[in-house]
Amino acid sequence: MSTDDPLYKKIALRLIPFMMVLYLVAFLDRVNVSFAALTMNAELGLSASVYGWGAGIFFLGYVLFEVPSNLILERVGARRWIARIMITWGLVSAGMAFVQGPTSFYVLRFLLGVAEAGFLPGMILYLTTWFPQDKLARFVGLFMMAVPLASAIGAPLSSLLLQTHGFLGLSGWQWLFILEGLPACGLGVAVLIYLPDGPKTAPWLSDDERATVAARLAADRARTKTRLHAALGPALGDARVWLLGLAYFGVVVGLYGVGMWLPQLVKALGYGIEQVGLMVAVPYAVSAVAMLSWGRRSDRKRERVVHVALPTMLSAAGLLAAVLLPPNLWSIVALGVATVGIYATLGPFWGMPPLFLRRTAAAGGIALINAVGNLGGFLGPIVVGVSLQHTGSAHAGLLAVTACLAVSVAAVLVTGRRLGAAARPAAASAGA
Repeated sequence: MSTDDPLYKKIALRLIPFMMVLYLVAFLDRVNVSFAALTMNAELGLSASVYGWGAGIFFLGYVLFEVPSNLILERVGARRWIARIMITWGLVSAGMAFVQGPTSFYVLRFLLGVAEAGFLPGMILYLTTWFPQDKLARFVGLFMMAVPLASAIGAPLSSLLLQTHGFLGLSGWQWLFILEGLPACGLGVAVLIYLPDGPKTAPWLSDDERATVAARLAADRARTKTRLHAALGPALGDARVWLLGLAYFGVVVGLYGVGMWLPQLVKALGYGIEQVGLMVAVPYAVSAVAMLSWGRRSDRKRERVVHVALPTMLSAAGLLAAVLLPPNLWSIVALGVATVGIYATLGPFWGMPPLFLRRTAAAGGIALINAVGNLGGFLGPIVVGVSLQHTGSAHAGLLAVTACLAVSVAAVLVTGRRLGAAARPAAASAGA
């Protein structure tokens, strides 16, 4: 056990639960449209293709503003910029209640992406200013547990909110957007009060503790066995950044290609809205546990590449099984397995960029990886929607998602070869 473990436990307890709440609300506001669609689509006359495009267009706004947003965060500090992001996305998310048809649906989903751009890479960058490599994957995984938890909590919550149809003259899907969107605004104000910009400004750390954090991060950089970028230009031209972007692209295609349609796929089997909420919550609850345990294993084994590739392959196998099985409960179980695999990749994956990026290079490089990857969030819902619209089945779309996951595995393995020994943090840095 590392002698500074108590310090990092103290830091984690101060930061991670609060950051998880922020990301939980962020992700819930991003994907709650998948439950709103259970009644909104019919009420507004939105076809499967229109819904798929609207679900995906969020990511165009997100991708266009991702790198600039993270560079601003690196310049002005996490506290102010994360607060700005949260307040604006909360207002836009609540505004989704006033969608009237395809055009307003597209516009507000695009603006939601613009508002939220920079949040995830900003949080990843923020964690790299606190935690060394031998602890990073577990804490990134712990922070990103908010994603499956958002779906596990949001699925039954959203189903319940849909039952408020007619209250004060609003539809249930309108109340869903309002009541799940506005809390982000309050949390944005809380960020200004609670979140320090980094170890140097944390009032709850002593001078010795700040010095320990700085020394551990400096030791990580000194031990690295690969070319380390600090400036933005060389980082954006590094093939490893683009390979990781390609790898993340396939993962995100899977994440949203399944996630944005899972409630409707379950409902199509004849289940009621309340049953859909409970059934969809199960794989996300399992995913939360898998993220934490797999991230800890990646840190303990001091390995990243295999810990990304294996669960990605599991996801591809789950999707293939869902296509081959008849449309019944077992096909939904297979989609659940694919979901668990996708989420398990996230902690180890986001432990890879800091192996060769720091400072401004980390701000821009992590944002670029996330931006390229989130183009998959645009593609995933669309390919499944087009498949449903034109064939009456999601199978063709799920096969396309499976192919993207296979590309992710290949990109991760090639990146691992280019990273070489850096993909395995030095034994001297190993913690508990």
